[in-house]
Order: sequence, then C-alpha cells, then structure tokens
Amino acid sequence: MDSTVTIDELKNKVKEFCEKRDWDQFHNPKELAIGISTEANELLQIFRFKNEEQMKELMASDKRQEVIEEIADVLYFTLRFAQMNDIDLSSAIENKLNKNNKHYPAEKVKGCNKKYNEY
Repeated sequence: MDSTVTIDELKNKVKEFCEKRDWDQFHNPKELAIGISTEANELLQIFRFKNEEQMKELMASDKRQEVIEEIADVLYFTLRFAQMNDIDLSSAIENKLNKNNKHYPAEKVKGCNKKYNEY
C-alpha cells in the first residue's frame, strides 16, 4: 500500500478520524509533540537491553506486530502534527535531505556515523 497511498491521503484519514471524535481541541503543537515523543519511546522500549541477535529474533517473532503498531503511532502523531500545522511533509523531507547532503557528503562519510562537526 505504501506505493499507492499518498501522504496527503494519510493526513486526511487521520484528520477524519480525529474530527469524528472532536479531538482538534486536544491537538495543539505541544500535545502532538508529546505524542510523537511518547510513542517513539514506546518503540524504543521494545528494543531496550537487546543485542543485535535478540533484535533480529524479535523482528522475526510475534513481537514484530507490537513494533508495527508503535511505528504506526509515531506516524499517526507526525501526520496529525503536520495536518494541524499546515506542514507539507514531502517538502520538509526534501529540504532536510538537501541540508543533510551538504552536512554529510557521501564521499566523506560513507560507512561513518560521526556527526558532521566530528569528521
């Protein structure tokens, strides 16, 4: 479905879901940012104290569904934040990639995970 559904369609689905529940009143930038952070931390909790092998096993197990649900929650809050605050996510990611391309030119950082001011 990723290849057939647009970001705008997803934003509209989230908007419709929230409006049916009269949740606009609760979705200010602070609350939505908290939602993004909370859900991202719930995703992180799944992997806490796991080594590489344990993470591979987890992703091949029934626990994978929990990971999928947490990723969906992060995306839900991100889409809602963008929708409520008139943020074009496609432009935002394109601009960020262009900026990061300057900070992290492939020929300099390939295979390196240092921050741009450390290499």
